[in-house]
Amino acid sequence: MSSLRVCLALAGILSGAAALAAPLAYIPNEKSATLSVIDTATGTVVREIAAGKRPRGIAADPQGRILYVTDAGSSALLALDAAAGTTLATIALGKSPEGVSASSDGRLLAVAVEEGNSVALIDAASRRILAEIPVAGKNPEHAVFSPDGRWLLVSAEDAEQVDVIDVAQRRQAGSVAVGLRPRGIGFSPDGSRAYIACELANAVHVVDMAARRSLAVIPAGKNTAGVAVHPGGKQVYVSNGADGTVMVVDAVRNAVTATIPVGKRPWNMALTPDGARLYVANGRSDSVSVIDTATGRRLDDIAVGQLPWGVLIR
Repeated sequence: MSSLRVCLALAGILSGAAALAAPLAYIPNEKSATLSVIDTATGTVVREIAAGKRPRGIAADPQGRILYVTDAGSSALLALDAAAGTTLATIALGKSPEGVSASSDGRLLAVAVEEGNSVALIDAASRRILAEIPVAGKNPEHAVFSPDGRWLLVSAEDAEQVDVIDVAQRRQAGSVAVGLRPRGIGFSPDGSRAYIACELANAVHVVDMAARRSLAVIPAGKNTAGVAVHPGGKQVYVSNGADGTVMVVDAVRNAVTATIPVGKRPWNMALTPDGARLYVANGRSDSVSVIDTATGRRLDDIAVGQLPWGVLIR
């Protein structure tokens, strides 16, 4: 075989290995002011990235090259180079920013700004704030894009509704009544349903996005907090902060099918792209629990920094 063919063969092997490489899980640790980076293939923390003073929410561009982290300590959104771990930009926001999400095409970012009772809409390319959109709910925590990018759902600690923002119009277009203190938000893959964890109602509301009304209320555990929807759309995972559990919800029957013990104060969660593993941030255990979604079994607890707030997997 010629040297050129050998080089091409090696390049093909290396590119194939890269394509098959397991994704990384990024964990913002609010008290440690770091991101713990977990190799999902080995279940080990491979590095720590400095991330402001009090990192909370986390999102990324579609390629996973740039991480966006809200820093409550500096009232800013940080843009970080995922590979180098360096800060690329700091975008000033109002006080106490919490959840951040990216549109599916990666062009827009949305940040819930707690003390401003608003959502900051940001152009990802220029890192410029396009609008600061007031919302009715007080102390907003999450602002999550619908899969098609047309809408933002916003949950707030002092509310009994989720607010609906028209992204193109850059204004609140309505709200949907749910339980007291809505927190985590997840969408079905087709965007027709939204799942809202209501912490003080100990329940999950299933929202019909077209009708903008709650279709079902699923009883959950105590202090329901986080939501993650399986890529196949048939299972929804809900964390219960006071119980230290994650519940599995059958999305067809809107019924709980399993309850899985995890760490203390499970909070926000994320699934691997294939839906095979669920990673759960345990705020008071300083750990991440890993759940096998096929068996519903907890596989591991991985030590991370102090007060982990959530999980991003890319």
